[in-house]
Parts: sequence; structure tokens; C-alpha cells
Amino acid sequence: MATFLYKIGRMSFRRRHFVALLWVALLTLAGVGAASAPAAGNSSFSIPGTEAQKAFDLLEQRFPGTSADGATARVVFKAPSGEKMTDPGNKATVQETVKELSDGSEVVRVTDPYQAKAVSKDGTVAYAQVSYKVSGMELEDSSRDALEDSAQDARKAGLTVEIGGDALQTVPHTGTTEIIGIAVAAVVLVITFGSLVAAGLPLLTALVGVGIGVSTITALASALDLGSTTTTLAMMIGLAVGIDYALFIVSRYRAELAEGREREEAAGRAVGTAGSAVVFAGLTVVIALVGLSVVNIPMLTKMGVAAAGTVAIAVLIALTMIPALLGYAGRRVKPAGEKGKLLGRSKKQERPAKPNLGTRWASFVVRRPVAVLLFGVIGLGAAAVPAASLELGLPDDGSQPTSTTQRRAYDLLSEGFGPGFNGPLMVVVDAQHSDDPKAAFTQVGDEIKGLKDVVTVTPPAPNKAGDTATITVIPDSKPSSVATEDLVHSIRDKGAGIKADSDANVLVTGQTAMNIDVSEKLNDALIPYLVLVVGLAFLLLIVVFRSILVPLKAALGFLLSVMAALGAVVAVFQWGWLANLMGVEQTGPVMSMMPIFMVGVVFGLAMDYEVFLVTRMREAYVHGEKAGQAVVTGFRHGARVVTAAAVIMMAVFAGFIGSSESMVKMIGFGLAIAVFFDAFIVRMAIVPAVLALLGRKAWWLPKWLDRALPNVDVEGEGLRTDADRGDQDRELVRA
Repeated sequence: MATFLYKIGRMSFRRRHFVALLWVALLTLAGVGAASAPAAGNSSFSIPGTEAQKAFDLLEQRFPGTSADGATARVVFKAPSGEKMTDPGNKATVQETVKELSDGSEVVRVTDPYQAKAVSKDGTVAYAQVSYKVSGMELEDSSRDALEDSAQDARKAGLTVEIGGDALQTVPHTGTTEIIGIAVAAVVLVITFGSLVAAGLPLLTALVGVGIGVSTITALASALDLGSTTTTLAMMIGLAVGIDYALFIVSRYRAELAEGREREEAAGRAVGTAGSAVVFAGLTVVIALVGLSVVNIPMLTKMGVAAAGTVAIAVLIALTMIPALLGYAGRRVKPAGEKGKLLGRSKKQERPAKPNLGTRWASFVVRRPVAVLLFGVIGLGAAAVPAASLELGLPDDGSQPTSTTQRRAYDLLSEGFGPGFNGPLMVVVDAQHSDDPKAAFTQVGDEIKGLKDVVTVTPPAPNKAGDTATITVIPDSKPSSVATEDLVHSIRDKGAGIKADSDANVLVTGQTAMNIDVSEKLNDALIPYLVLVVGLAFLLLIVVFRSILVPLKAALGFLLSVMAALGAVVAVFQWGWLANLMGVEQTGPVMSMMPIFMVGVVFGLAMDYEVFLVTRMREAYVHGEKAGQAVVTGFRHGARVVTAAAVIMMAVFAGFIGSSESMVKMIGFGLAIAVFFDAFIVRMAIVPAVLALLGRKAWWLPKWLDRALPNVDVEGEGLRTDADRGDQDRELVRA
């Protein structure tokens, strides 16, 4: 592989005009496609195989024309102090508001609170529900404006009016902190390279790669039903790995220049050696992201595949566009050890007498491996303790900031009707094969009324055919509580007995039941996903490192870092530690897909640092150094670059903490803290400590397996032979 990539690097350097033009053309094509594509809505949140999804599909079939997937809004009214919503003046204001809301072109129906009995027992709170033909992301701005204008008119009459539901849903924004993250990355690159030109190359190529990836996702979003979060995730990961991959190749290029090689030869060798590590690191990220499809949640699968595509683009750009741009940069990219005028030095610096920081740290770890190992494991173990209290759920209006009208509407409904009113359960009774459908409907309602934690059970509402009915159940507890989850399971357990008595199927659906099914499906898929992703990556790393213990150590270190990162997420978003600093206005359960998502993404990113750092050690060991000295050599060449890459990745991920979307905020924080734990504690401390303790055994591989594995030559051993032959040929030509 090293020889093949070496040829690609030299070819890209020589034919830089063609390579640059090709990438610019791809960027332009993707941009035109994105600009001309229709706007995308939220990705449909279907969960194949779950009861909630089966019930939803049945409703679409048996209750046609009800726009079950359309947007809804709850306009919540509260009477002034000392008054009631049933007072004539307040009642007239509400009915006028209902009339105004009914005039919208996208409105299907609006319920009158007084006819639908949607007034609280104390008479202080009432609500009107508005149903639309299209989803929240597809609503015209005029419909949202009409909704807000009607609420404002009611406020002028003296009522407190707030709006909940997904009708006000908009595309999330990430805020200025995303720009700050890129700015931090730029500063780190300038410090690392000491040159604006060298620092600009990784940023430029990363932006091109993300531009192509995100534009392609945007162009295909409507056709493939990709949500706005898909684009955000692809941008987040694409920026981080794009900068890192380019950083490693540019750093290796400068090291090759420092050894006296010509620029084209240096570009080829940089791509052949560091590029090999980039390919395998990229493969581990792609495996982890594509592996999310094992969960069988379409939204998660699409997010993973889209982000994996952006990572693949970042790898291709690093292998081709970086050497092409290095050809354009010429002598403005200095050899390693030679700083540009930016830092006040233009001449090559003498090699410092004392070893660099990476060498000194690695030497310390090799001398004290047990102490460093214990310190790292105990520290990460302490950070992981909060993960034992992990509570999972999906965000709803209750997780919105208190400054939003959605959150205030949520609180008003809880105040007037009880916390469970924000998470009603819809029970669907399919009596198509029952001898007496009406009796089956009544039996279901009576059975549910006798269950614990039930406040209200509405009468059955049958369809025109009379073979299917819906029953709304209001729990006593809030949607994300354990009691509500137990109630869903209790209803389903009762349904099994009803099926035996009357041959009627009882299905529970609604947003709350859907969230519960998502959490259970994700929990059930976590172990198979871990086995698949870690197993495939383990095999890949055996090929790269030609070792059994090094990949095993990499996998165990990853588990430590991801558990510590989950503990930090629980501490901030569930317990509220440092919540104000992170902009978390409302604590609550952790997003249910967070554990499996972090396992996938963090594993891929963790293997990046493992590959980049340990391949340098492997390279030194293969060339004759002792095991302990190889660890020090690997740190001498790789620690500075890996540190810079980790800081850059943390800065990019942390930039998304400013997002208005709670899911994006949580993902940004989780990935940033996971990179910190994995890069600076696992890879920089635990890994060298373990390798020092193992010594030569770390690189042991059974002979039969050594013969069976393909030789991918990540260390670039083949390049040395090819280069020697090239030097001899040139000497013969000169002679």
C-alpha cells in the first residue's frame, strides 16, 4: 500500500493543476446541486419492527386523510389572576382565536377547548390543538406567522398565551462558537507549523471536503429523507478528521524535507507513510459510522452513512489535494525545524540540545509505567462513575430552554392538567378479526382504567368501518419518567390477555411510546454493535500493527475513554454540573441514542490517534530499535502532531456546544470530552505505559497468522528499497 500511495502522492504533486481543478469542479457541482435542491425537512423517525411504529402504520391505513404525520400546535391559554377561562370575556377571546387559526390554508382542523373539554378542572388553563397537512419543517412561514399573530392578539386581550408542538420547529443553528472552534484550529496549526501557508493547507482542504460532503447531503436530502441533524453531524466529523488527516501528511512532508529530500519525493513519501495511516484511520471511522445501521433505525443509519461519506472524502482529499497544494506552495512550506518569518525566524534552527517534550514524557512513562497506568485507569474510572446513573430519553418541549414559548406551554399544560398530559399515550385497538368489535373496544378501555398511574382514559373513537378504534390515555407522570414507561408495558401486557379473549390486537403508540421503543431498541442493539464494530476494527488493526496485544489494548483503552465521556455527559446534562457554563438550561434524561452514537463515533476517532501514534513506534521497532526505545521514538516524532490534532478536534466539536438543538449540543460536548480523555489520557499515558510493560511481547504475532495476513507496509519499508533503486539509477544517469 505504501508504494501505491507513494505513486499517488508524486503524481498529485506533478499534476497539481489537474488535481486541483478536479476537486474545484466537484465542489462546484455539489454546490449547484445543493442550491437547486428543494429544502429538506426533518428525517422521518420510523422504527421498523416496534409496536409503536406498527400502530402508526395501522392508523395511516385505517384512518385515511387524518394527516397523522402532519405538524401539530397546542395554543395554551391561561386566565389572569382571579379569573377563569370560562368567564364570558375570556371565552370569547379564545373562540375568536380558534376562528382565526381555522382560516389557514395548511390547517386541517382546530379543536375548540370548550367543545373538546380541554379546560383544566380549576378553570384557569385551556388549550386549542391545531393540526396541519404538512410536517413542521415543511410549514410555510405564513402559517407560523398566523399562529404567532393569533397568540399575540389573545395576549393583548389580557390572557397568557404560549405555543407548544412541532409547528414552530425550525432548522437548528450552531451559533458563533462553531466559528470560534475553527479559529482555534487555525491558531493551533500556525503554532505547530510556524507558517501561515502550511497552517492554511489543512484548513483549506478540510473546508473543501466538508463543502463537498455537506452540499451533496443537502442536494440529496429531500430525495433520501435526510434531516437537518444529518448535515450537522457530517459537518462536525468532516471538519475534525479533515483537518487532522491533512495535518499528519503536511507534518510528515516537512519531516521528509528536513532529511534533505526533493519536494516531489517528500510529497510521495509523506503520502506513502502518513497517508497509509490516514487510510486505515479513515477506515476505522467509516466502519464505526456505517455500523450504526445495525441498530435498524433509519434516521441513525442515514446520519452514519452520510458522515462516513464525508470522512471518505476527507481521506481522498488528504491523499491527493494536499500533495497538489504542496506543489503550489513550493518553498513557502519549510522543512521541520525551520520556522517562517511569522515567528521571527527565517533560518533553519539548530537541533536543540535537550529532547523535546514528547521525548521527555515518553521516557518518564517508560521508567514509571505502573504508576502512570494506575493513575490513568483510576482517573478515567472516577470520571465514569456518573454513567452508573444514566437515564435515557428523547428530547421534547420539556427539554427546551425556559425562554422559549414551547417550554412555557409545556409548563402551563403540566400546571393545568398534570405532567402526564404532555405525553399522552394512544392505544389502537384492531378488532378487524373480532366477533364483537364494540365489546372489545369497551373491554380495552375498562382494563386500562384499572391500571396504576392512569389519570384519564377517553372513550373509544372508532373509524368509519367500525373495526379499529383509538383510545387516548393520560398518565399521571411526565413523559420521560420510569412510571410512564412501566405504564406502557402494563398496557401491552393487558393487550396479550385481551387478544386471547376477543381476538383484538392492542397496540400502544404516540410520541412517548415511540421514545420508549427507541430507547429499548438502542439498548438491545448496543452489544451486537460493539461486537461488530470493535471486531472488524480489531481485525483491521491486526493487519496494520501485525500484533495481537496492541489492537486488544487499543480496544480496551477505547472502552475506558467512552465510559468516562458518558459519565461526563451524565454529570452535565442530567445532574446539572457546569450546566450554566455549557448553556444547558434544563437538565433531564440523556438522549437515548447517545451511548450507541458515542460508541460508534468515539471508537473511530480513538483509533485515529492509535494508528498515527503507534505506527511511528512500530516503524521504529521494525527498523531495529528496542521496544522501550521505540515508544520514545514514536513520541518524539508523533506526540506534537497528535497533540495538535486532538486540540483541533476538541475545538471543532466544542464549537457545536453553542447549537440551539439540545441533541447537537450534547453530541458536541460528548465528543469533545471523549477526545480529551482518549488522546491525552489513554493514548498519551496508558498506551505507552502498557507498551513499556509488555516490551517485545507487544509486537508478538503467531507465525501462522503472520504468513496468512497481507503485508500492507504501513511503515513504508518498501519505499526505502524503491528510493535506493531510484538513487542508484540517477547516479548511473549522471555517470
